[in-house]
Amino acid sequence: MRVATDIGGTFTDLVCLEFDEKSGKAMGIKVAKSGTTPSNFEEGVLDTIQKANIDLEQIDFFAHGTTLVINALTERKGSKTALITTKGFRDVLEIARCNRPDLFNFNFIKQPPFVPRYLRFEVEERLNYKGEIIKDLDSSNLESIIKRCKEEGVQALAVCLLHAYKNPVHEVSLVEKLTKLFPNVEIIASYQITREWREYERTNSTVLSAYVLPIAKKYLNNLEEKLKAKGLKNAPYIMQSNGGITSVNDIKTNPITMVESGPASGVFGAIALGNAINRKDLIVLDIGGTTAKCALIENGQVKITTNYKIDHSKTQAGYPIQIPVIDMVEIGNGGGSIAWVDSGGKMHVGPKSAGAIPGPAAYGKGGKNLTVTDANVILGRIHQNYFLGGELKPDYKNINEAAEPLCKKMNATKEAIARGIIKIANANMINALKLISVNKGR
Repeated sequence: MRVATDIGGTFTDLVCLEFDEKSGKAMGIKVAKSGTTPSNFEEGVLDTIQKANIDLEQIDFFAHGTTLVINALTERKGSKTALITTKGFRDVLEIARCNRPDLFNFNFIKQPPFVPRYLRFEVEERLNYKGEIIKDLDSSNLESIIKRCKEEGVQALAVCLLHAYKNPVHEVSLVEKLTKLFPNVEIIASYQITREWREYERTNSTVLSAYVLPIAKKYLNNLEEKLKAKGLKNAPYIMQSNGGITSVNDIKTNPITMVESGPASGVFGAIALGNAINRKDLIVLDIGGTTAKCALIENGQVKITTNYKIDHSKTQAGYPIQIPVIDMVEIGNGGGSIAWVDSGGKMHVGPKSAGAIPGPAAYGKGGKNLTVTDANVILGRIHQNYFLGGELKPDYKNINEAAEPLCKKMNATKEAIARGIIKIANANMINALKLISVNKGR
């Protein structure tokens, strides 16, 4: 028996393939869906296993994908992170590539880095581009750095020193000292993530990995323990952003490789479906509860890139992650994306999501914000008898209450607001599709 599970920001899904051990032929397929449980993500996986009535002891292969990392990044729900870098390079996250995609926008607002300046620290050291030591590491100010981090409630530390991709000797030494002096914080260094040049990309990748490290580690530990307690004999495998799988222990040392874990599975699923209908050239659009992902498949193949960015659009430069990732674009628009109005009276959709708890207003679980799902319910695009597969009746009273503030701000009916929400969400997704197609000459 082979089982695959995927945790999204809103729902958790399971597919089970039963096959004959002698012939290798498939005997049957089971599917199950459950609400994601943000307080304990692993519970959503266990819920789907229970719904599918699967005996964990009979599982030969267990694979797991998740959007935990990408959702934490797009919604800014990771851990408080600090950065330690070479003296003189404290502001590399701020300077970035000095590029403005929306060049003629006089109201352009640059995206803030994931680590604010007051949590970016410097140490004296220097290597040249060959990895040769020019100046030895001086860690005399480490105690004062750690004291400040404790005062600020830092939960994760990123270490990225100049030219460490060539020679990580100073990073290794620094991590060893930090581990002894600051044992209760998660620490990750750039040499553990990427051995490629480009300081901004390398620094940002390290920061993002540190940003999600505590929540990813806690989640993976809990998942492994509870699956084992329920009878799983084989170690689970985790889907990576490059389309491959790895062990739980490997992924815990560098969780940013899970950034497109769930979406990567969807792309390869689309390739399999394309092969089944003899279609080799495809555009894949995967719309979830929190995000929408799209990728281009040419001749049955998807491109792998190390030039990957999150929150990248026509108007924003995004945040680069220098790891092998399936070439795709992801935006913070999905079924649970929240509609809101800015100070100028303009309506937006996302990137914040209602998630699984409280979820869209239609769930009746305390959601106070109008979402894309609610807009579809208002317009009758989702039938009340088939809402959540018929398991739940939409809460129209709560939908009306959630729509009221937007109706007042925009001076419009709830139906007009709902149509506007869907138009904005669709426009955002169309822009994402253009980034992987026409913008690349396809």
